[in-house]
Amino acid sequence: MDIVLVGLPGSGKSVVGKRLAAKHGATFVDLDEGIERLDGRPIPTIFAEDGEAAFRTLERQAVADLGPADADAEVRRIVATGGGAVVDPRNRWALYRGRMSVWLDSRPEVLAQRLRRSVHVRPLVTGRDPIGAIRDLAARRERFYAAADIRIAGVAEVSTVVDAVEVRRRAWTAAGAHPTTLVRLSTSLGRLVIGDGIAASSVRDALDRLEARRTIVVTEPGAWTAVGSALAAALTTEDRPLATVMLPQGEAAKRLSVIEAAASELARMHVGRDEPIVAVGGGALGDAAGFLAASYLRGIAIVHVPTTLVAQIDSSIGGKTGVDLPEGKNLVGAFHQPTDIVIDIAMLATLPERQRRAALGEAVKMAALGDERLFELLERYGDEIARGDAALPDRGEVAELVERCALAKVDVVLADERERGTRDGRITLNLGHSIGHAVEAASGFDGLLHGEAVAYGLRAACRIGTEIGDTPPERAARIGRLLDSLGLAREPLPYDLDDVLAHLATDKKHAGGRLRWVLPTADGVEVRWDVPDEVVADAAWSLLAAGTAR
Repeated sequence: MDIVLVGLPGSGKSVVGKRLAAKHGATFVDLDEGIERLDGRPIPTIFAEDGEAAFRTLERQAVADLGPADADAEVRRIVATGGGAVVDPRNRWALYRGRMSVWLDSRPEVLAQRLRRSVHVRPLVTGRDPIGAIRDLAARRERFYAAADIRIAGVAEVSTVVDAVEVRRRAWTAAGAHPTTLVRLSTSLGRLVIGDGIAASSVRDALDRLEARRTIVVTEPGAWTAVGSALAAALTTEDRPLATVMLPQGEAAKRLSVIEAAASELARMHVGRDEPIVAVGGGALGDAAGFLAASYLRGIAIVHVPTTLVAQIDSSIGGKTGVDLPEGKNLVGAFHQPTDIVIDIAMLATLPERQRRAALGEAVKMAALGDERLFELLERYGDEIARGDAALPDRGEVAELVERCALAKVDVVLADERERGTRDGRITLNLGHSIGHAVEAASGFDGLLHGEAVAYGLRAACRIGTEIGDTPPERAARIGRLLDSLGLAREPLPYDLDDVLAHLATDKKHAGGRLRWVLPTADGVEVRWDVPDEVVADAAWSLLAAGTAR
């Protein structure tokens, strides 16, 4: 087996790693030393001459050069990583998957004191206040370190740390199969955990922490057929029985009548205010279950377990809940943050291609907000992800896609939870959603999946932005080519223009009597109130079938 040591600069990864390697007769691998051998220059020189981006490219190669994890039960390699190695999702996938990961955690004050005495130059700390620099790095990296299997916290002698790792290693080995956790983050939006094969253990942890007497699952037939039997077996115990509340599949769940019936079922089960519900399903199920949790007994806790790609990258995060009215989408709802969001990419394995492909409409939106790496990932691997390529389970592209979208949304919503920002903040996440929601409503919430509708909305937003001068033609063209390559929003829609515009008039992003439009720019978005009605009508008409005359 391999043991991977992660942590901030000065946390003792090298010295602890060498001691562990000597104890087991294992090979010790220092990634930073490997990078220096690969490049022929010291790391401070690489930073000074080529910059951090060049160093990270070399670091990624050093991680790839490790090859697959050693499957032997005996300890064969100890890998000490650079402090920032696990920030890259590709590195973390390679380092954490199949290996025992250990986070050596210490207080910034202790680490700063060690760095002052160290002979090694740390490029991201040198020239700055050491404590401030370490605190800054800790705040940005904790979500990645915290995903490690084992955390060794506090200040101790090296021998004590090695002994603590050994105790935890034996327990880890005895546990058998090990899911891969990639991100663990606690915020005011709930605890977020992302990984592969983590659903059962993470939900159990959440229910234990909430002291739940029962596991109350709110789900829908498709999701429960796909993942329910395994999840139910893992969550049902003598002390904590499991009960299910079944909602209709898809947008049919997002009706007030469905919420009333589900709330009555909870009441018949005598579900109390101290009993959380576990929402297992896609975006529509999560919206409905979230509103049920927000309104039943004036609010009970909810744990989200999104089972579709669109729910994992978007709708399960941020606390927006809601149901539809005939007049429009999500017009009745509430903000209700979950206690936990458990994102298990293993649940995507059986997802139909159309749902995967549609979800990429939301991913393109996130890329257009300014994530160049996500843009490149979708351009290179998007169609493979949509098709569910057979090689994907052993590669990290899906994990990186989910992580980049999910963490970007977390950061946006943390800064503007209630969407009060007028020119930035959470409103920017509505790129593509105004006309997208309008065509979705025009379909009767039946003919289009949500991500497909967003893709049409993105094309319309690019057309509007280009027309009024906000969107450079080359940016609009790049977004259009990406949507083409993903097979999204390519066919004209068979809806009536007046019907689409009527639904647009009820869009909830109105303020001061005007609809706020989120439009692409060269490297992000702009929010506008002053888009002429005729420009909007032209953009909507461009999506519709020939013959729907203006």
